[in-house]
Amino acid sequence: MAHATIRDVARAANVSIATVSRALNGHGNVRANLRERVQSVAAALGYVPHTGARSLSLAQTNAIGVMLPDLHGEFYSEALRGMDGEASARGLQLLLSNMHGDRRGTETLQFMRGRVDALILMAPDIDPERLLTHLPTSLPTVLISCPDVAADHPQFRIDNAAGADAMVEHLIASGRRRIVHLSGPRGNRDAEERIAGYREAMARHGLSPRILTGNFEEETGTAAALQLIADAERADALFAANDMMAIGAMVAFQRAGLAVPDDIAVAGFDDIPLARFVTPALSTMRVGIAEIGAEAVSRIAAILAGETDTDVRRIVPQIIARASTLAKTEKGRQL
Repeated sequence: MAHATIRDVARAANVSIATVSRALNGHGNVRANLRERVQSVAAALGYVPHTGARSLSLAQTNAIGVMLPDLHGEFYSEALRGMDGEASARGLQLLLSNMHGDRRGTETLQFMRGRVDALILMAPDIDPERLLTHLPTSLPTVLISCPDVAADHPQFRIDNAAGADAMVEHLIASGRRRIVHLSGPRGNRDAEERIAGYREAMARHGLSPRILTGNFEEETGTAAALQLIADAERADALFAANDMMAIGAMVAFQRAGLAVPDDIAVAGFDDIPLARFVTPALSTMRVGIAEIGAEAVSRIAAILAGETDTDVRRIVPQIIARASTLAKTEKGRQL
């Protein structure tokens, strides 16, 4: 290829620009087989390093771009806590941005080019084709809870359906039958998968599903609780798609004079730190948010060191049964 660039070599070799630079400039932290592959690709493309640009191509920012759907709330605070701890231990900095919706998110992806060495992206709401089109091909990227795309990047996928299924089974085992699900926003990957798991478990037991649509915010949990309080035939359990909605609902039930869990059980999803400190403590599905954040940074660091990583790690949430769903005879066994 005439006038091939270092970006062309990185794309053809399926590595980062930084890895190409290290491989072609004799750095010792590149595996021999990877160095040979990069050199072979460079030769095939006719790439000749530009001596004036070599110092620029070797320059690193020691920064990782982090793009999240939002930057406030306990869920994202936990994710960032895990990322920051691992990044600090490795001498790396984080450059943070939130998605602000589909179009703004893809614009921010372009903004990250040249400013960071790698990218961690959590985008459960973004259109898959748009995401794939705008992912920087030469920037090492770890995807967390993103739509299914044919992207050759390491990924973290939460088994939301299995988690929701397990929570419904727990509620049924504790004697509940009129279980309402308060979902996240429609079109959100995590929310849709949790709906699917809830529906499957309810159908398996011959129970009628009822779904109220929320938006992962505490206020929609409060609104859902008020709606259920007004019903003639009251639900005996509310399973919210995240902990903040569950907490909002639980507070509203208690203010209305309902006892949780004796009058109505309440469960959430994620296991944010606040879940164990509310009264009664909230039953939920533990995802390990901070651990995912830390491992994402660890995987990025390994890629920047020359390793190849395209694995998909599937995370099965763990049920944490606390007082908000346990019958009186079970409360002594809560976690």
